[in-house]
Amino acid sequence: MRVLVWLRSDLRIDDNRALHAACREARRGVMAAFLLSPGQWRLHDWADVKVDFLLRNLQSLSTSLARLNVPLLVRTADRFSDAPQTLRRLAVEHACDAVYFNREYEVNESRRDVAVQVTLSAVGIATRAFDDQTILPPNAVRTTDDRFYTVFTPFKRAWIERIGRGADIDPLGTPRAQPEPPAASDPIPPAVDGFDRVPVDPALWPPTESAARKRLDDFIATQIQHYRDKRDIPSIEATSRLSPYLTLGVISPRRCLAAARAANRGLLTDGQPGPDTWMSELIWREFYRHVLVGYPRVSMSRAFRLESESVPWRQDEEHLTAWCQGRTGYPIVDAGMRQLNAQGWMHNRVRMITAMFLSKHLLLDWRLGERYFMQRLIDGDLASNNGGWQWSASTGTDAAPYFRIFNPFAQSARFDPDGEYICTWVPELRAVPRAALHDPRRLAEALSQPTLRLAGDPSPVRKARDRTAPGKPPLKTYPPPIVEHETARARALAAFGRK
Repeated sequence: MRVLVWLRSDLRIDDNRALHAACREARRGVMAAFLLSPGQWRLHDWADVKVDFLLRNLQSLSTSLARLNVPLLVRTADRFSDAPQTLRRLAVEHACDAVYFNREYEVNESRRDVAVQVTLSAVGIATRAFDDQTILPPNAVRTTDDRFYTVFTPFKRAWIERIGRGADIDPLGTPRAQPEPPAASDPIPPAVDGFDRVPVDPALWPPTESAARKRLDDFIATQIQHYRDKRDIPSIEATSRLSPYLTLGVISPRRCLAAARAANRGLLTDGQPGPDTWMSELIWREFYRHVLVGYPRVSMSRAFRLESESVPWRQDEEHLTAWCQGRTGYPIVDAGMRQLNAQGWMHNRVRMITAMFLSKHLLLDWRLGERYFMQRLIDGDLASNNGGWQWSASTGTDAAPYFRIFNPFAQSARFDPDGEYICTWVPELRAVPRAALHDPRRLAEALSQPTLRLAGDPSPVRKARDRTAPGKPPLKTYPPPIVEHETARARALAAFGRK
């Protein structure tokens, strides 16, 4: 039997269930295939930086597969509807008896996979699907009345209990090499039509499985014990930054869980605070995929809480543009949006602040923000991005109550008290006294002063055009708040209260 492994969001050889099974069961060799789908990716709002990261990881994956004598074939199937015939032609051309793949759980992806299975079956080619994207399959944890969970805490409790009963979650390692490659590998294109090569420093997100494993190992060795206490501080490296690698499957969630448990005396819970908290975040990732499968409307731009569809969202292009550009007059919000635009990534605490600001302070439809994030994020992932946005907008499962509205100034005072994160991304505020960054009245007063002092500099600094420098806009360019917090809060409470 010759097996074709159809790779998607599983760009690795370590702990890849479809690849592992193929290498174990094939007798006439294993081949791998990846389908470039630029038309579908555009429909799904994939970011330029994500596509670039994918291509760089495909290049390294091709090298890794070659060591196993598994060639990587690359074809274009512009839309998901093109995938069935593209795979049929590929499998027939190379005399493959079966196609193995790891499941993807979004609605369009699931429909595509069914169409592929029907098409291949019609020409006598077997298919086999594996659950690999999550630690437990999304349907493995149900309520006592066989429903999908809608609240995280009982889901987490049941999830841990299911693993305690002996679920197969151990990482599989690297599969055995094949005797010889059945064909030559295809070259990996450096770019894909419709997606720009973005000027993001590649060193921020180095490709390869080894880079992902090193990032995990370094986090476990130096950060995980402090994770609970430091994870919300955006100015320091206190999180794993593994999300881009998990999104494309460059590292498996089982590998991450195994490393965290090893740092926690083998415990999933009731161990040390840092590992416990980080593993809980992995379970949140599982939960949002569980919701995606159980309630597929969230894949189709629908709110989980159907009653929230009646919220009277405002239409305001100027406010939306100010938010996208990081020009809202709220320093922590602007810092987050500028980091997103520059790096294709944003700290999770700041994601919550910026998302709640758009949906509550500006009362703009959360779907606008969800889409903008997907168009910019290197770790853009429907389940996690949608789950986070619906949590912040109080429209999702187990969401923040609608009356919970973050005060961005209070959030920055708590999580960025010295303004280090803010001043990194909003350099025009570096001359403002740090305390003023967290107080709109004092910030307005500071920006109106004719002279200011740079932090740590005893000499007066002239404001505005007398103090310009490359990369440092004059202070007068920083806008006043586009909405006032208490006014916006009252408006949001009234709007959500009417739903």
